[in-house]
Amino acid sequence: MVEYPSLAISDDPKLAANITHFSRALRKAGLNVGTGRVLDAIRAVEAAGFTSRRDFYWTLHACFVSRPEDRVVFGQVFRLFWRDPRFLEHMMAAMLPAIRGVQQERAAKPAETRAAEALLDGQLPEHPEESPEATDEAEEIEIDAAMTLSAEERLKTLDFEEMTTEEIQQAKRMLATLRLPIAPLKTRRHQPAPQGARPDWRRTMRGAGRTGGEIARIARSKRAERFPNLVVLCDISGSMSQYSRMVLHFLHAVANRPAEGRQGRWAQVHGFTFGTRLTNISRHLKQRDVDAALAAAGAEAQDWQGGTRIGGCLHAFNRDWSRRVMGQGAVVLLVSDGLDRDAPETLAREMQRLRLSAGRLVWLNPLLRWDGFLPRARGIQAMLPHVDSFRAGHNIASLEDLAEALSRPDDTGEKLRLMAMMQEERA
Repeated sequence: MVEYPSLAISDDPKLAANITHFSRALRKAGLNVGTGRVLDAIRAVEAAGFTSRRDFYWTLHACFVSRPEDRVVFGQVFRLFWRDPRFLEHMMAAMLPAIRGVQQERAAKPAETRAAEALLDGQLPEHPEESPEATDEAEEIEIDAAMTLSAEERLKTLDFEEMTTEEIQQAKRMLATLRLPIAPLKTRRHQPAPQGARPDWRRTMRGAGRTGGEIARIARSKRAERFPNLVVLCDISGSMSQYSRMVLHFLHAVANRPAEGRQGRWAQVHGFTFGTRLTNISRHLKQRDVDAALAAAGAEAQDWQGGTRIGGCLHAFNRDWSRRVMGQGAVVLLVSDGLDRDAPETLAREMQRLRLSAGRLVWLNPLLRWDGFLPRARGIQAMLPHVDSFRAGHNIASLEDLAEALSRPDDTGEKLRLMAMMQEERA
């Protein structure tokens, strides 16, 4: 058993108490922080010293962060607790209902709401009550809530990055119930069918040979059907971390859902993550437990919240995996914001090759949540011409719309509108 030396700290260890309180906030924000890690953090700070803010940050980061997806939450909680006390006041005001007259100076960044929620321990600051005179003079306002959205409908339209810890858990449960049906594909082969539209003369003559050449009935056949493969390429770079995590929850539900009649399950579901390198997580998606499946996938993909090399990763997929998983008619879902560091020529070439191998290529981009989105990034301009459909992928409602889009082969989403904008800028 590892033995630690005694710490040379005072009888009134304020820093140790603050680190303990900080660890409680991290735990409430969703990090896996236990007593052992708190003790390790106190000893690490005592050994590293407290002279540099940067060293202090990375010392605590090494002790408390064990998963790539925890980095953003840790950074925001650290900022609120140690670096910017006034920002905590802002977040306290941001968590008040808008009807109280509190306005945000700016929109909350990713994970800030969860960080403030953890530090406040779920308690909102009390709003001062109005005086009786102000109440008497105030105009009575009646609100008709008959047409307001329910809590579930609001959650469907809420951006994944803006969700609190509790809302994320609710969203995951809703994603587990979503369906992504796909119609079967007609093949060239035929199969026996009593009510088929095509006569099967071979089976008819074979039956006549057993009855002395008399044709008792004409056998019929129809074109055989099969279901296509689903291939998901999911960007797990820093800007896509939260969106990719929710999409992978949805993908796990799709991969483990049983067939339902003619709108059955996919033949096979393949999942790949990419940031700076390509990782095949298909075998992890076969685990029934979603938490175990995504934990195993996250452990194998070492480039969570890193940089982005879409062109290089697509080249690796086209070279190593395309022929293995891209059967005839395979549907490819590309989940990415299109912000790439590779040369646009390489990206365009690999996107074209991917499109030629797929039966259909659908691009989900969370940046489409902005009304003023313009395709000005070079990566987006290189990728857009080679997709069949370009759609948003930032909330539950957008994933629900994806099922309807797959049922319509002519659906292009926002592609035509954005392509027209690109041509106008070039003209």
